[in-house]
Amino acid sequence: MNSRRRFLQAAGLAGGALAASAVTRVALAGLPEAVVQTSPETMPPLHPPTGRPYNPVVTLNGWTLPWRMNKGVKEFHLVAEPVVRELAPGLKAHLWGYNGQSPGPTIEVVEGDRLRIFVTNRLPEHTSIHWHGQRLPNGMDGVSGLTQPAIQPGKTFVYEFVARRPGTFMYHPHADEMTQMAMGMMGSWVTHPKAKHPLIDEVDRDFVFLLNAYDIDPGSYTPRIMTMLDFNLWSWNSRIFPGIDSLNVRLNDKVRVRIGNLTMTNHPMHLHGHEFLVTGTDGGPTPKGTRWYEVTTDVAVGQMRQIEFVADEEGDWAFHCHKSHHTMNAMGHDVPTMIGVDHTGLARKITSLIPDYMVMGERGMADMTEMEMPLPDNSIPMMTGRGPFGSVEMGGMFSVVKVRRNQKRGDYSNPEWFRHPPGTQAYEFGGALAEPARDFSPGGTSMPRAQEPGDGIELKVRKPGHAGHE
Repeated sequence: MNSRRRFLQAAGLAGGALAASAVTRVALAGLPEAVVQTSPETMPPLHPPTGRPYNPVVTLNGWTLPWRMNKGVKEFHLVAEPVVRELAPGLKAHLWGYNGQSPGPTIEVVEGDRLRIFVTNRLPEHTSIHWHGQRLPNGMDGVSGLTQPAIQPGKTFVYEFVARRPGTFMYHPHADEMTQMAMGMMGSWVTHPKAKHPLIDEVDRDFVFLLNAYDIDPGSYTPRIMTMLDFNLWSWNSRIFPGIDSLNVRLNDKVRVRIGNLTMTNHPMHLHGHEFLVTGTDGGPTPKGTRWYEVTTDVAVGQMRQIEFVADEEGDWAFHCHKSHHTMNAMGHDVPTMIGVDHTGLARKITSLIPDYMVMGERGMADMTEMEMPLPDNSIPMMTGRGPFGSVEMGGMFSVVKVRRNQKRGDYSNPEWFRHPPGTQAYEFGGALAEPARDFSPGGTSMPRAQEPGDGIELKVRKPGHAGHE
């Protein structure tokens, strides 16, 4: 009963019990009696009820939904409900999700499992759940109005099907989808192979997260659901840097990362320091003949991508979306570019009238990391998060893969910042430097600076492919 009590607390169900009007006795009977994953770090189950062991995934800033066996059927219980999600320290959002969190907990099953999933609706409107990428009976596909009636508030529906193929999948509503997904309703699904698979390797670390995005005005809590592309918070599992978990691995670990995209645009996911293979999609494992090494792979809207690499380089390696605006926190998109404009005199005059006036963008945006301008309640700076050498000047879809040789086996707790061995870190140079070569020819990319008295420098640039032309 202790596990059930923890499950109910995790689901945000006050008092450890559900109202009789909200959930039937049948649904209550479906509440799992399994150990709840209380942190992103977990140990493999020693004796899964299916008798088929697997290495559980690590859900960034999330957890795995508990389950129980009932006469050969693996039973889960999802509760769709309003939730409060901390996107990063100092910033909370009023979202919709499942079992107390957005995204909802990850569902993990094994190929061939018979499944029964109770879905209780505690939202203020109807809903449904689509099991994205699953092969199942049409009536279990979860499209309200097409394959089933919508689940009305206070009602519980039951979905039953067999996990027919291994892979990385998602679940999300197919009812008022624009609203409910913009409010954070989604979750990850992983089906492990029941036996050794020729296209699915064993890995030491297996991570999963969803890409999602919100448009929340600074100082407010609820997303704008009508936004199409101009989002201001780009997140992984409804968390933004520096609130996203790091991916902690041992040196030479085989690592798998499963990524799903439920935003309104694509995301080129980039890993520093390593090459990876795209080994799977929501269609299943990719044939080995189609795989090649990448450091960036694009994850389009509604897609899953599964990447794998050997963590054979120690360090703190950045892992992020390569769209630069997606590694920023709440930012205004209508701020004019003021680079190169000297308005110090004007700023001095304005400051005498408005003491809190602050010039923005005169030299670039990096100054914003040091600004101490007042922020509205429930807001964080646009660029935040600090590393061992100062501000990382990132936000949004950004995290760190921490590779350590001295990480104890089975211990993947968050290590301290990496200590670079002598001679392996960039350093400041204090010696004299010759004038660098530049292209000052017509159509070149450089503008010559005004020569000052005493320069005595005659710069000749030979253009490639034009012998004798200086």
